[in-house]
Amino acid sequence: MQRIRVLVVDDHRIFAESLAAALAAEQDVDVAAAGSAPAALRTLDRAATDGRRFDVLLVDADLAAPLLAVPAQSAGPAREAVPRAVPRDGIALVAGLRTSHPSLRTVVLADRDDPRRAAAALQAGASGWVAKDCSLSRLLAVIRGVLRDETHLPPALLTGVLRELTAARKHRSESERLVESLTPREREVLRCMVAGLGRKAVAERLFLSPHTVRTHMQNVLGKLGVHSTLAAVALARRAGVGPVELEAAAAASVRVP
Repeated sequence: MQRIRVLVVDDHRIFAESLAAALAAEQDVDVAAAGSAPAALRTLDRAATDGRRFDVLLVDADLAAPLLAVPAQSAGPAREAVPRAVPRDGIALVAGLRTSHPSLRTVVLADRDDPRRAAAALQAGASGWVAKDCSLSRLLAVIRGVLRDETHLPPALLTGVLRELTAARKHRSESERLVESLTPREREVLRCMVAGLGRKAVAERLFLSPHTVRTHMQNVLGKLGVHSTLAAVALARRAGVGPVELEAAAAASVRVP
């Protein structure tokens, strides 16, 4: 019998432990519980290192984010772990795991039906959105279903989620068109803006004068049709524009005497 390894992540300890105990009663399920995003990341990393990866993650949509960053797993014994950002909620945790644990199936547990957040969860990489008060048999069906690459949503949410996804696709298409109007240099500047770099830091990274960077930033705002850096960053993210690597940016600013 092939066993299913499940990790329950919820900062309500009683709920997490109760759900874990109920799932553990199934003959083909091995289950563990974590009370926070950092604890979940440590558990997943440790399991991967031991060659016992989890198959399914059940995570609270409203998982509270602690204040401290979490050390990322180092790539080898000689390398130090690099701090990584703590996800702000369960959906953000799901998004982060797409890269670090791509084979992991994720299901978001929610207190209420919310088409907008359910759509966001699917966009983040979740395979399902399930009510916390659903029956154990329903939850087990979802767990087994997502392992067959199925997507599970409550029927009452389908119309709203499809509407949200359609709207998001439309906004993304328009955002992509605007970003494509930028020159290669302006796209570099935009990626620096997405990374949160100020004008001076952008100038150091791209070896430009602050005045030139200011001109590029103004051009970016004008071509994107927005009036603030915050709005430009939001549009860039909708278009799938990622930030520059900050470590690379720091290294680029170092001068060899």
